[in-house]
Amino acid sequence: MQTATDLKKQLSEINHKSYPAYKSLRGGYQFPGYVLFIDHVQGDPFAAPSRVSVHIDGKTAGFPKTLYDTRPKRIALQDYLLRLFSRSIESYSFRAKGSGKSGLIQVSRCGQEILERTACTLNPKDGALILGLQIGFPASGRTIQSQELAKILFDFLPVCVEKTLYYRSLNPRACSQVAQLTEDQQAIRRQLQERRLAAFVANGSILPRESGVSDKPMRSAVPFSSPASLEVTMDLPNRGTIRGMGIPQGITLIVGGGFHGKSTLLHALEMGVYDHIAGDGRELVITDSTAVKLRSEDSRSISNTDISLFINDLPNKGNTKAFSTADASGSTSQAANVVEAIEAGTRLFLIDEDTSATNFMIRDELMQRVVSDSEEPITPFISRVRELYHHLNISSILVAGSCGSYFHVADTVIQMKEYTPYDITERAKKEASAFPAVSSSGHPFLSPSFHRHPIPDGTLKDRDRPKLKAMGKESIQVQKSVTDLRCVEQLADSEQLHALAVLLFEAAANYMDGRRTVVQIVDLLEKQMDTKGLSSFGEASFSYDLARPRRQEIFACLNRCRNLRF
Repeated sequence: MQTATDLKKQLSEINHKSYPAYKSLRGGYQFPGYVLFIDHVQGDPFAAPSRVSVHIDGKTAGFPKTLYDTRPKRIALQDYLLRLFSRSIESYSFRAKGSGKSGLIQVSRCGQEILERTACTLNPKDGALILGLQIGFPASGRTIQSQELAKILFDFLPVCVEKTLYYRSLNPRACSQVAQLTEDQQAIRRQLQERRLAAFVANGSILPRESGVSDKPMRSAVPFSSPASLEVTMDLPNRGTIRGMGIPQGITLIVGGGFHGKSTLLHALEMGVYDHIAGDGRELVITDSTAVKLRSEDSRSISNTDISLFINDLPNKGNTKAFSTADASGSTSQAANVVEAIEAGTRLFLIDEDTSATNFMIRDELMQRVVSDSEEPITPFISRVRELYHHLNISSILVAGSCGSYFHVADTVIQMKEYTPYDITERAKKEASAFPAVSSSGHPFLSPSFHRHPIPDGTLKDRDRPKLKAMGKESIQVQKSVTDLRCVEQLADSEQLHALAVLLFEAAANYMDGRRTVVQIVDLLEKQMDTKGLSSFGEASFSYDLARPRRQEIFACLNRCRNLRF
């Protein structure tokens, strides 16, 4: 192990040399209180920044075990420290001079959700801390300006580490509040299952967001208030007793006029699969962690998927028990999304009428009279929604603005009026009784078959100079294979897509042998993440910009990859 003095000497020796001389710095250097590792050096000042990590042993970091003695608390503490460090370095970025990305200092930018990230990891056994960041090594053109890098490594970075990564420098009460909020969130999650609830929205929650491009809470928003008939109490270890709306398992319909908050409530529920930071407004909006947002997805690829629960007797005699297409329609894509979510282990569907295929969701009485059931290959979701609950214990929460037929099958009907919910179940059922219910399908309910064994083509197996890339929250690229994920709406961060690219690449190389099923492959990926972490995958060794996706999103990624044959 070299010392900080050795690093300073090396910086002096390579000053004004050609940029590749920076590569001689790779390795570890002992600074007071921590070890600085230069893990990867960029090729030139315009390339992706160099990757650097700070390693602090558990005794020096000094965080009490009670702050990270469970996995959720550890993830929350990591998230909190990363946010503190991110704010600390903002004022130092680009203060070192040079060309291109010279002087850039950055870490992962966290959103409102608390995610497990490679950017900050705390060892659950001894409390040792690793924080990874990216630094643009300064140069003038391709000529090294090492005195500018010395500013970053010896003046800026030690200040930020001292202020944010040692327990002795932090507010103990603030650290405890992070752990306490996590304990309360996990307590609600446990009570959802115990009390047969699909979701919980605490009174006083702020659901509307600041704008279409900001996920921060709207300042003038109406605080959430549960209708009395749906109000439940939750006993939390730190906040004590709180009240809010408990959405029961079964079929729940959310209705109301336009702009009254239906989709806002549904969006809060779909992101309630994640814990949120204090002050988000939705930190006590908790949804079943397996919930999947379903929608139609024109043009997506489908490979060997059993959609016969919803579609049969196609005019072209296509096999819907092993359906494949490179260009799905709205109805076939939504049918596949439902079946794939079942395979991923969901217990809750979230559906918005506005993003669904109409012919998949409903066939009204007039249409049934004009076009008989024998001439229609689609069994609509309304004919299956109760069966899904009774046979598979999968609940559904649906937003509807124009289709009243779902009143007949709903267990609970919530009307949103000026962002306030009202329980109108009794009135809706009474009004619905005057209208004929949609007749059930003649096709029996048969659970879909899930014996699919993915095999990658040569594109994914090419391991020479692997190219993995995330394009925001829209798609990923693995070598020359591009997977569209725009309609996987519960992906909260682009770093989750980067992780999906890594997982797809590793699964194709190591787990997809034509014998393992999709479930078995995802089980193996999750086991490795649980025991060794995201950074244990070969292409993630020095990646400090990965966030763990849920099991459901891993399935979604594999199912949408056009270079996999199932």
